[in-house]
Amino acid sequence: MRVRNYSLANSPFSPKGGVRMRNYEVMFVVRPNLEDEATNVVAENMKKVLEGKKATINEVVNMGRRELAYEVKKFNNGSYFLFKITADKEAVKEFDRVANINEDVIRHIIVKRED
Repeated sequence: MRVRNYSLANSPFSPKGGVRMRNYEVMFVVRPNLEDEATNVVAENMKKVLEGKKATINEVVNMGRRELAYEVKKFNNGSYFLFKITADKEAVKEFDRVANINEDVIRHIIVKRED
């Protein structure tokens, strides 16, 4: 029988205990008709949703305003944001729920990274 020594400091488990923390990339597009300041407020609010569920934000990338490949909710462009996070399923589900409700977020995607 092999015994493994796991360090709690670098553990992939949640502070709740026993819940697996995984790496995700979260990308979302904010409506283009908002001012830059309001766009940053939307991104900050989405970040707070994740932090409220004990997710770790590893990297935040503001990709700027870009043209969409196709029209989404009558918009042809939008402000793109990418968050690289470490989180459990609950945090990801909450982000998905809030992004669907928020009218300023016109599209979002959550991808589990295999790191």
